[in-house]
Amino acid sequence: MPLELHTELGKVFIMDEVISIIAGSAAMDCYGLVGMASRKQLKDGIAELLGRENLSRGVEVRRENDQLHINLYIIVSYGTKISEVAHNIQSKVKYVLGEVIGLKVDHIGIFVQGVRVLR
Repeated sequence: MPLELHTELGKVFIMDEVISIIAGSAAMDCYGLVGMASRKQLKDGIAELLGRENLSRGVEVRRENDQLHINLYIIVSYGTKISEVAHNIQSKVKYVLGEVIGLKVDHIGIFVQGVRVLR
């Protein structure tokens, strides 16, 4: 079910997939993030690193009552402070969704699925 925004010119309908692609793109600009991870772990527990064309698969958009909740499943770079990377991603995604779409995001959850060593 698309999100409905009312403007002075009329109604705008935004699909959840559009929100997830914008959120994933915003997150990819943050330092310390290697990439988005699949929401479904593989059987042996290894996180699957998704390419730029699959950004929406690492983002879950939920609406509860009138609140917007976004969960991001990420893989971070080894040697970075995970809490700082997560906070930067939360801030960036909230800012970009507010500026680009005009959405008020109530909750952004970060789920670190893995750590990768960059060479």
